[in-house]
Amino acid sequence: MRKIPNYNLYGESARPPWYDAFNFEWIVERSAPNDWHIDAHRHDALLQFLYIRGGGGQVLIENSMIDIEPPCVIMLPAQTVHGFNFAPDIDGLVITVAQRSIESLASIAAPRLVSMLQRAGVSRMSAQAVKESAFVPILELLEKEFRATNRGHMAAGMSLLIALLIHAVRLCESASAPHVASTERRAQQIKRFRELVAAYFREHRPVEFYAQKLGMTVTQLGRVCREEISSSPLAMINEHLLREAQRDLVYSNMSVKQIAHGLGFSDIAYFSRYFRKQTGVTPTQFQAEAHKALAIQ
Repeated sequence: MRKIPNYNLYGESARPPWYDAFNFEWIVERSAPNDWHIDAHRHDALLQFLYIRGGGGQVLIENSMIDIEPPCVIMLPAQTVHGFNFAPDIDGLVITVAQRSIESLASIAAPRLVSMLQRAGVSRMSAQAVKESAFVPILELLEKEFRATNRGHMAAGMSLLIALLIHAVRLCESASAPHVASTERRAQQIKRFRELVAAYFREHRPVEFYAQKLGMTVTQLGRVCREEISSSPLAMINEHLLREAQRDLVYSNMSVKQIAHGLGFSDIAYFSRYFRKQTGVTPTQFQAEAHKALAIQ
């Protein structure tokens, strides 16, 4: 059984997936009482968006520790295992919102945004570009609406959040390599492919199976994956399977044999070869190194 705590907000019991949550707070409000450290945890139905404008620290995303270099944004979709080690001078905020709700709004107002709401990661921004954009004014309006009691303030807040996320994406894209615009159709195809992989990855289905489910040829699915996420369908399937294996190895009390069987491997030796081919180390080596790096006793 995994030991990953599941919270609504950190330190609070998880609420049902249908709970329509929207929360705005400055990082210091919750991290200072926890000595600037937030243990690894997840939110089943909530997305978290962090804007860091000063200070530093590290963020754990799944099994990777990433340095926080402001200004930057951190996207943590629902079910992403994450944790933080903030420096005492951290200056930033965290917005928590129901993943399904924000995706529904984005699918209508900004379809291209949907796929980005499903990708965990840290993205740098240009301080000058932030200063010259509408990002900060929208952020200030968003906080004002969240703390208000006027009729419709939550609806206004959600609309402002969509605008904020759009500006965040623009700022992150301008700070990195040019991004090829995605069509709504391709974004939906990738979303559906991810859902199918999550449902069937333990059955070790071939790419042909997923292409058929999507009403596409293998070639078409491959092209969509390359254009949309710069990856292949098989790489996506392996990535999902590997991520689940790593989660179990780090956060569960199960033996390697139990983990292998739970992931659809009838032969533990084959699972070990597969894992080593993907990571360069055996499951046992990965587990030991991860526990040491994350200081899990």
